[in-house]
Amino acid sequence: MVDVVDVVDTAEAAEAAEAVNPWLAMAGGEDPAERSRTVRGAHEEFVTGGRVSPRVRAVVADSWRRSAAALPAADFLAPVDLADAELEEYRGTHPLASVMPLFRELLGTIADDGAHLLAVCDASGRMLWVEGHRGVRSRAEAMNFVAGARWDERHAGTNAPGTALALDHAVQIFATEHYNRAVQPWTCAAAPVHDPRTGRLLGAVDLTGGDHLAAPHSLALVRATALAAEARLAEGFRGPGGVRAHELTALGQDEATLTTPDGCRSRRIRLGRRHSEILVLLAGHPEGLTGDQLATALYGDRPVPPVTLRAELSRLRRLVGPLLASRPYRLCAPVETDVARVERELEAGDVRGALRTYAGPLLPSSEAPGVCRVRRLVEGRLRRAVLGGGDAWALQLWADSRWGEEDLEVWERLLAALPASAPQRAGVAAEARRLRETYARGLHNPGRATLAQRTQP
Repeated sequence: MVDVVDVVDTAEAAEAAEAVNPWLAMAGGEDPAERSRTVRGAHEEFVTGGRVSPRVRAVVADSWRRSAAALPAADFLAPVDLADAELEEYRGTHPLASVMPLFRELLGTIADDGAHLLAVCDASGRMLWVEGHRGVRSRAEAMNFVAGARWDERHAGTNAPGTALALDHAVQIFATEHYNRAVQPWTCAAAPVHDPRTGRLLGAVDLTGGDHLAAPHSLALVRATALAAEARLAEGFRGPGGVRAHELTALGQDEATLTTPDGCRSRRIRLGRRHSEILVLLAGHPEGLTGDQLATALYGDRPVPPVTLRAELSRLRRLVGPLLASRPYRLCAPVETDVARVERELEAGDVRGALRTYAGPLLPSSEAPGVCRVRRLVEGRLRRAVLGGGDAWALQLWADSRWGEEDLEVWERLLAALPASAPQRAGVAAEARRLRETYARGLHNPGRATLAQRTQP
């Protein structure tokens, strides 16, 4: 288990987070009203002319650029794509559901004071819970700040939870720093929450309210709450039998993470590119691989001296110790991988579970032939299951991912699966039409080349 982090005293954290902090909205002593007017002028200048004033924080300026590239205007409503039974089912099985009591314990009193909202979203920016005083919630509903709505930057523009997810860092967004004019009466602070075993992003926790949130204490508070949630999740992962076995996380990241037992805790090791490839290959061959087999899986037909592979394995053994054995090369303890988890969930017919586990293509930058083969097989099998199941929720999740956002076949299947009354149907139809037109112009062939296939050597 990772080290348990106590909730820090927010007053001390606030003092330590003074003035020159790019993640804070305002320096000490600034007048909120004057700051709002200054940034509003800069926002209009950007929206009408594309120029970003130096008066705008760099983190906000970069977010405005991303927002402008993804959104047609600066006045819009965030889309709602989950409601009623589908929303209940989704958030009931989400990992952050287990720490909602903690979020309410640490932030609920603030959210109930009539001036704030507590919000929790998943890693795609989809709001899972939005809680607080009824009057404040009613005001927020007017801009679709509700459970089931998408508040990532691509759908809602610059905002604390969306920008925290985009940058994987706690951040405040003050009033007119929001890209969407409809959101500019609000100020928010949010922090990302991670899976303590793997480091994978699970979502974000957010406080939304008025200008008074643009102070160090609110950023310190959400960050401390996120750390407390990760510690609570780590306790749950340990379970009654103690620390879990070795775990290898390699989906959606260029360098894998190995979590190994270390006494009563766990130790997380960030592996280099080649060591990641070796462990992925050996985890997929529990019977072991000869030196020649491993070299072919790593280097293909390239002539590589045997001493090169032996040197890599020697360096890897210094990192993982007795886990790595030789003659043949093999792992001498069970290693649970996220790849194997996806495959098990698909075998069981749990496509939604497989999608939740699938954080992206396996070691996407790797050109090792053996890794490319596994990458292609896993993504292809999952994509076929998504297409064949006709489940609108699963199709939407795949289409919203960076590896599925240009997959025309998935967008068309999603459009066919959505009921006529679905709130996101118009947006899905527009995206399918855009991709169809792009394909007709011969610019690329969306839906025929997944990310895994495009990254093959």
